[in-house]
Amino acid sequence: MKYDYIPIIERKPLKWPNNARVALILTINLEHWDMIKDTKEPYYAGGPPVLPDMLPGNVVDWPNYSWREYGQRVGVWRIFDVFDKLGAQASCTINAVTALERPQMVQYAVNKGWEIVAHNYEQGELLVNYMFDESKEKEVIKKTLDVYEKVVGKKAKGWLSSSLRGTLKTADIIAEEGLIFYCDLMNDDQPYLIETSTKPIVSTPYSNEINDFTHFHRRGFTTDEVLNLYKEQLDVLWEEGASTGKIMNVGLHPHVSGLPYRIRALKEFIAYAQSKPDVWITNREEIATWYLENHKSHI
Repeated sequence: MKYDYIPIIERKPLKWPNNARVALILTINLEHWDMIKDTKEPYYAGGPPVLPDMLPGNVVDWPNYSWREYGQRVGVWRIFDVFDKLGAQASCTINAVTALERPQMVQYAVNKGWEIVAHNYEQGELLVNYMFDESKEKEVIKKTLDVYEKVVGKKAKGWLSSSLRGTLKTADIIAEEGLIFYCDLMNDDQPYLIETSTKPIVSTPYSNEINDFTHFHRRGFTTDEVLNLYKEQLDVLWEEGASTGKIMNVGLHPHVSGLPYRIRALKEFIAYAQSKPDVWITNREEIATWYLENHKSHI
């Protein structure tokens, strides 16, 4: 894969459909963590723990496992309720094992007609573990996409690696499998083309900055601080979007944003975004499909 360095000041204005200023993606990550792994090495579960001590993979870690599982048992349904009451659409990423072991969450999103993005097989299995074993990386991706098609009822269109830890070959592999967008690169406020060994695909940036893990968990922000941060990000992009359109992604994890004392940040932010003119609450497939047809007018 490769992509060109074209600074934003050298691009033509990006004109979203219906003259939107900001394309807003609200991403709910539906992830699965193995309770134990067949290894004595510390188990990195594809995200930060609530307790910092990393145990060997073959030792059960109830505090961290059950903290994450709260999101599947309770938190995600609180988040879904917010989206339903506000009539907002979500973009959901799924580990394949989530669909196999916790199908109710995935089926709910499918029934709503929300976007489902392939997100690795299991959250703690990073593609970078196979940086030097392309056949194994292909095997993991293919296995993930097979489960996706069986559960969702159609082929996947895009990919987000666990912890965004793709390899130099990931974009090539997913393009070979027919996907059209890739989310691992966080280097822009706009979509752009990635050249692969078979065809161009679209980078639809995820964000670790506008992400509940970062603010609530890593930085210890309050609910009001996170709400104000979300609003500030949208306001600045909205002002800039008068001259060239922007993307804003909000990364949500059910065991983080789905807690009672945090849910207000999400609820009030969605309502705020809905109240602003020219904010397009959308998903990555819509962006990528549109951009493949219109990128020449941009870059």
